[in-house]
Formats: sequence, structure tokens, C-alpha cells
Amino acid sequence: MTVVKAENLTKDYGLNGQTVHALRGVNLEFQEGEFAAIAGPSGSGKSTFLHLAGCLDTISGGSITVGGEDISRLSGKRLALLRRREIGFIFQAYNLIPVLSVEENISFPLSLLGLGREEIQERTGRAIQEVGLDGMAKRRPKEMSGGQQQRVAIARALVKKPALILADEPTANLDSKTGREILELMLALNKTAGTTFIFSTHDQMVMDCARRVVQIRDGRVESDEVK
Repeated sequence: MTVVKAENLTKDYGLNGQTVHALRGVNLEFQEGEFAAIAGPSGSGKSTFLHLAGCLDTISGGSITVGGEDISRLSGKRLALLRRREIGFIFQAYNLIPVLSVEENISFPLSLLGLGREEIQERTGRAIQEVGLDGMAKRRPKEMSGGQQQRVAIARALVKKPALILADEPTANLDSKTGREILELMLALNKTAGTTFIFSTHDQMVMDCARRVVQIRDGRVESDEVK
């Protein structure tokens, strides 16, 4: 099943009175269960593509469908619902809520879905175990290492069982050993849950781990290699 499909996708920004062409006619398709990296230097357009696929920004031209829905045709309310139910996000800065505990950060997306208390507790507890954070449920982000915080972010993304997880430079703030552990964790979760992972990265370690690598430069796809 196709999870994300971009056809002649363009994105332009205004910057200091000039137009920046962040994406220039991108054609890409990602299937269910893929573990793919979109790679390229800073300013290449890789993060822009993730933001569009995650319904966080609007397109300038072409089309992009997520879960079979053309997001340019959806209302703001429908886009928010799509993000809430079908898409998980992992960011390089973790984006955890500092005043909440591990379990509260992870369960927060479930409370937005209106699930019952028992199901929220069960899913949250399972997610904590899956990412190897047993015994840390009551800790707050400031009491944890960067790698542990990223594990919380992964659990938060996975707990609602999304069809798609978008990871924007997820290893950028981690040392190489911790980064590899995080990648191996995400790869294991990809295999067990069948969730589609798409990364934006310039980290060679992420590219080596991915089963597909799309190279983007100056807003255009340079290569698309399946290993």
C-alpha cells in the first residue's frame, strides 16, 4: 500500500524579498513498511519534504497524498485529524514537554484521540518497555540523557500506532554509539510493527542503516537507491 506519494511537488518560500525554490518538481513514492532515508546537505529540501508529508506546511504546486488523501484538498480540521491519527514525528531536539514525566509525554497523544484510561495506560506501559525505559516512567526529561529522551520521543510517536513515522535528523544531537542504538531500536520497531519510517538526514550512519536512500540536492531528486 502506498503511504506517501508526491507528484511534481514544489515548495517555494519568500525570504528577504526573494523566492526560494525549496522543492522543484519532486516525484517520490513510499510504500507501507519502508525504512527510508532522504539525504542531502543543509538546504537541499529534505526537511521541507518531511514537513509537507507530515501535513505541517502547504505545497506550492504538484500534489502529495498521505494515506491516499490529497492533503492540499483537506480542511485544516481534517489535516489535524490526519496528523493526530496517522502520523508520528521524531525530531532532533526531541520536543518533549519538560514539565511532564516520561509516561505523561508518551500518553499525551493518546489523550487527544479520546481513548479510555485503561487503554491509555496499557499502551503507554507497553511503549515504555519497547523502547527500553523500564523504571523511568516518572522521570522528567531534564533527568535523562539525550539518548533516553530520544527513546521517549520514539515511544510517543509509536504509541498511537501510526501508519507513518517521520524522523527529522533524529541522530543529530547524539554521539555515534547512542545514535546507532537509536537506529537499531527504530529498525527493530519497523520490522515488528510494519510502520513506515522516513528520515531526513545527512548522517552517513543513518544512510547505511536505511533500506532505501533518496538523495536530494537543490530541491531535486538526484538518486533513489533501494538496497
